[in-house]
Amino acid sequence: MEDKTPKPRESISLTSVANGLENMGAEFLESLEEGRTPGDVSSPVEGGDSWTEAHPEPFSGWRSLSPALRARRFCREHALLCRWICTGLLCAAFAAFLLTASLLDFQRALALFVLTCVGVTVLAHGLLKRLLGPPLLRCVEPLGHDRLGLWFERGLALAACLGLVLWLVLDTSQRPEQLVSFAGICVFVSLLFACSKHHRAVSWRTVSWGLGLQFVLGLFVIRTEPGFIAFRWMGSQIQIFLSYTDVGSSFVFGEAMVRGVFAFQVLPIVIFFSCVMSMLYHVGLMQWVIQKISWLMQATMGTTATETLSVAGNIFVSQTEAPLLIRPYLADMTLSEIHAVMTGGYATIAGSLLGAYISFGIDAASLIAASVMAAPCALALSKLVYPEVEESKFKGTEGVKLTAGDAQNLLEAASSGAAVSVKLVGNIGANLIAFLALLAFVNAALSWLGAMLICSYALRPVAFLMGVAWEDCPVVAELLGTKLFLNEFVAYQELAQYKQRRLAGAEEWVGTKKQWISVRAEILTTFALCGFANFSSIGIMLGGLTSMAPQRKSDFSQIVLRALCTGTCVSLVNACVAGILYVPRGAAADCTTLLNTTISGSSFEVYQCCCEAFQSPGPAVSQEALDVCCRFYNNTICA
Repeated sequence: MEDKTPKPRESISLTSVANGLENMGAEFLESLEEGRTPGDVSSPVEGGDSWTEAHPEPFSGWRSLSPALRARRFCREHALLCRWICTGLLCAAFAAFLLTASLLDFQRALALFVLTCVGVTVLAHGLLKRLLGPPLLRCVEPLGHDRLGLWFERGLALAACLGLVLWLVLDTSQRPEQLVSFAGICVFVSLLFACSKHHRAVSWRTVSWGLGLQFVLGLFVIRTEPGFIAFRWMGSQIQIFLSYTDVGSSFVFGEAMVRGVFAFQVLPIVIFFSCVMSMLYHVGLMQWVIQKISWLMQATMGTTATETLSVAGNIFVSQTEAPLLIRPYLADMTLSEIHAVMTGGYATIAGSLLGAYISFGIDAASLIAASVMAAPCALALSKLVYPEVEESKFKGTEGVKLTAGDAQNLLEAASSGAAVSVKLVGNIGANLIAFLALLAFVNAALSWLGAMLICSYALRPVAFLMGVAWEDCPVVAELLGTKLFLNEFVAYQELAQYKQRRLAGAEEWVGTKKQWISVRAEILTTFALCGFANFSSIGIMLGGLTSMAPQRKSDFSQIVLRALCTGTCVSLVNACVAGILYVPRGAAADCTTLLNTTISGSSFEVYQCCCEAFQSPGPAVSQEALDVCCRFYNNTICA
């Protein structure tokens, strides 16, 4: 009779569980991946023969996998070679694409060609520096005599001065308003030198190189056709990229709310742009760009690594985020270096807000150019106002490293960037509500004076020194005052309204109120408003820096107002450089053809042509053209 007594279960060793259950299949696959034959794996059964000896036939089919395993093993052993091959194939594909695009339509591909040349130049410089840098330094070292270097710097300065004078004589002969902008630079630099902390310690090499780099960048962007097209292309691409924000905004808020409500149309752009910037920081692209820009300024201007990195970072991030790049070094930085960090924060705007201003209708190319040009100018004027008199610990680049953030992967970086921007969006919304209400109250309280007294009168000479026509100075002065006493967000919003009225063809004057300003005034004002220099930013700057280095709180408070004034002047000098270089682009409208066609609505071109028709009526202006103009505008000739 069968014994039905239940047998006790076999105990399982905790040691074997901790080490993982035995899996012969997994061990066998691991042996194949490592290139060993199954016979090399000893049988787990004690006293058993090898697997190959017992069953040689069943494994003969696995030999068909050997090419794939060999390829995998080859790639693993020659990872560097495979990486170079993939990089070469990608570069060849991109070169073929660029060549094809250039052959089909070079004008359309010019912007991509310029950006490619810049990238190739940077990469080639890095390669040559690594390969030929030490030999060249040994060759140049005997020539580095102090007296010879001094004479070289003096000769270079003299050549620059002569070139500038020649430029002004030849270029401003037909546009004398450019001389006003040059006089504005001289006035602002003289005022800053008069307010310098240590007059005799000013490094004129730093000041001249900073202003020179700013001028060269402006010359490339504003005057040269490749630079203008490249930055205009970059601005249009940013606009297209930011338009994808509407997809997420429409899903969350509804399409009707996104199209008609400011908060749902503009503020989500800040979230989207912040998310993208966080991802670019995680992959290391932004750090690479910042390091290249900072190297250029440090090599030419002689500034230290920490202050240069922070100012270069301000091109892309805000006044509180850029110091995070050098957070471990803030405690040991000199007062002059801290002043440069603060000035850089006040003289630029954040990349996340750049998208919001572009969505207003502000010229994207001018905004990008203003942000880039402000960096060397901020270092130059900062060293003019607060020269270095202490011994810095960061004259070289050794030991200054840029981190990629705390995110562990790309998705976490995207999520963190979006989450961090929520506070920024809340601050923007709250400030807009408060400051617009405050501005309306001040305007109402001072309405018996005719306008805002400080903005319209005290800052009118400043607007004129920028190169703005005198009839546009009251409006520009009011925008400058709005930016200084409130913030640049409100000022850009008002500038966008003036631009929209101009583009819509509104009449220039309604009573004594100017409805829009000229294109030149718009461009110069765009440069002048491009910065965080306003009184409300003082608390933001102090709060951000104090949280990173609490022991330097008294030092931060000591120089923050001086840095605010310097940052304001950086934006004004930036506008003056734009005033020297700006020339109208585009052909004038053919008024005869325009007014003799069917016009459904007014525009800026229609307004200009109608003004010419009203001022000089005659045989050249047909009655049909006058009828078209009288349909949109009031004039005595229409009666």
